[in-house]
Amino acid sequence: MKYYCIGIKGTGMSTLAQILFDLGNEVSGYDDAVDYKFTQKGLEERNIPIYYDDNHELDKDTIVTYSVAFSLNHPELRRMREKGYMIKKYSQIVGDVVKMFETISVAGTHGKTTTSSLIRHILHNTLGCSYFVGAGDGFVDLKRPYFVIESDEYNKHFLDYYPKYSIITNMEKEHMECYEDLDDIIHSFSQFANQTDKFVVACGDNENVRKLTTNTKVYYYGFQEDNDVIIRNIELTDMGSIFDIYIGEEKLGHFDVPLYGNHMILNATAAIFMCYKLGVEIEKIRHLLASFQNAPRRFVEEVVGDTIIVDDYAHHPTEIRATLEAARQKYPNRKIVAVFRPNTYSRLKDFANDFIESLKVADKVYVTEVVSNRERQEDYSNITSKVLTDKIDNSQIIENDEDISKLKSEKGNVVCFMGCISVNHLIDNFKNSI
Repeated sequence: MKYYCIGIKGTGMSTLAQILFDLGNEVSGYDDAVDYKFTQKGLEERNIPIYYDDNHELDKDTIVTYSVAFSLNHPELRRMREKGYMIKKYSQIVGDVVKMFETISVAGTHGKTTTSSLIRHILHNTLGCSYFVGAGDGFVDLKRPYFVIESDEYNKHFLDYYPKYSIITNMEKEHMECYEDLDDIIHSFSQFANQTDKFVVACGDNENVRKLTTNTKVYYYGFQEDNDVIIRNIELTDMGSIFDIYIGEEKLGHFDVPLYGNHMILNATAAIFMCYKLGVEIEKIRHLLASFQNAPRRFVEEVVGDTIIVDDYAHHPTEIRATLEAARQKYPNRKIVAVFRPNTYSRLKDFANDFIESLKVADKVYVTEVVSNRERQEDYSNITSKVLTDKIDNSQIIENDEDISKLKSEKGNVVCFMGCISVNHLIDNFKNSI
């Protein structure tokens, strides 16, 4: 079959395009973003064509799919409709792939990518697996029984998936443009759990997760003693995190992971327990954890002279706090600087106070102007980055992405660049200035 992916450089769409190609399909795509994105690495390795204009034609039997970041009135999508191509939702095509395997589906407001990547790393080196991780990273081999997928709750995409096994890392308010309220989120996750065939592994420390209503078997994990899988004897060091896992009163194992923060211990525990339930020996899991490297844009560090640069996908208040606290754990004696690139006016409006409290974890805060490819500023006239900096001491706005002169004074510190859209140019400009 032939597929044309509009928004092909998006994290999810890039991964889907790679998987469709690996399944033997002919794949091409379109994107507005001409600048290089880390998500196109896998596309280039497969020689998947990327178009940036409408000066190309497609075979009439091509199936068109599109990123939800693209408006239905986007010129390229409108052109495809006018030419009569079959158009399918992104999540429907992903759902078709999910049904082909013994799928492990990882859902939750935060931690999906890291948890998926941990499972993929362990299974790839033991039982074998294909994977769809929403960091521009996908691979499929029909000879491998297991398929690991990061399952996005945005626009309720994950409700098109019917996996064999699921993980729910947490649930809280997010994507409120897609949900009526928190109850709607809980209801949707409950439906997702009910669509899971065998069992769900869920974080029992999260009060919203405990509100799930499902007939599927659920194993709860966390730090609290009322969980089925309990984390004990935690030690946070500048080299990583050390902890024990118990099932009831029986010790499953002692683990040492090169990851920082309690949130990462929770992610690791979910991955460890899932792989254990699938039949991977604990000693093999322990050994493989030592060689784990986190996914792209998940606390990725670069040392430039005496400056530590961190690139992280954090874009929700909970994720920002976790990233800054992880930086504090690893660099307890260094100044921690936050550079945040807000995405979407609605998220900034909904979570302004939470963003403020999370960013205060840093010693110094810089915020760029809001960037949104699916919302118009005129619809949120009073929402700008000043709603954050006006209430954060020792904070400033970066008015122009190309002028990062304000950051020059942060040479020698730990500078955390955070946002769900690319911050590469900010990092490059900063590196060139120090």
